[in-house]
Amino acid sequence: MIDFNIKEIAPLCQEFGVELTEDIISKLNLYGNLLLEWNEKINLTAIKEPTEVLYKHFYDCILFFKNVEVKKGATLIDVGTGAGFPGMVLKIVRPDLKVTLLDSLNKRINFLNDVIAKLDLKDITAIHSRAEEGGKTAKYREQYDIACARAVAALPTLLEYCTPYVKVGGLFVSMKGPAVDEEVALCGNAIRTLNLAQPNIICENLRENESRSFVIFKKISQTPPKYPRNSTNISKQPL
Repeated sequence: MIDFNIKEIAPLCQEFGVELTEDIISKLNLYGNLLLEWNEKINLTAIKEPTEVLYKHFYDCILFFKNVEVKKGATLIDVGTGAGFPGMVLKIVRPDLKVTLLDSLNKRINFLNDVIAKLDLKDITAIHSRAEEGGKTAKYREQYDIACARAVAALPTLLEYCTPYVKVGGLFVSMKGPAVDEEVALCGNAIRTLNLAQPNIICENLRENESRSFVIFKKISQTPPKYPRNSTNISKQPL
């Protein structure tokens, strides 16, 4: 079994109040091993070197807790979760969270369910759905304190896919690279149409010359019923 040396980031996490217990470290290590094992069968990640996984996947996701207030027992949906980033990491680090992982590819859902079973995680569900279909479904629409997405699509498109899941007063958090100003500048119409407040943008360093932006939107009233539109309309005519 590969050792991802997760104790190396423990002091960094402790600086913003996240304690990586032995149980959390063990679960993250097993998750990393399952990720690389499954990656030999299906394409989950191009990041395979253990130190890169440690910083670009695990630490990157844990920084979420430094920049976003996540109340105890919060409901969170990770839209377009892929291999489970950030949602699976957030759940492992904060077992109190109620997490939904949504992805359109069933083979990724099979991987996530294997992780959930082998780590014996509770209050976490992996669902196979397109984002725009889930956002129209009463079971998921406006049911979450937080929706998040990591590098899935351009921000105006992401807003339409993700904010329908968020309760009024809740947050949509987009995890982006360092250069987000141009994307945010294109979001004015989407922000108004989807009833969001202007975003808070926070840039964080992963390591030297590597950074991550958190773009945090608060939902101020209900999403109009016509949104999200179908994927063709979203891609052809972004808000």
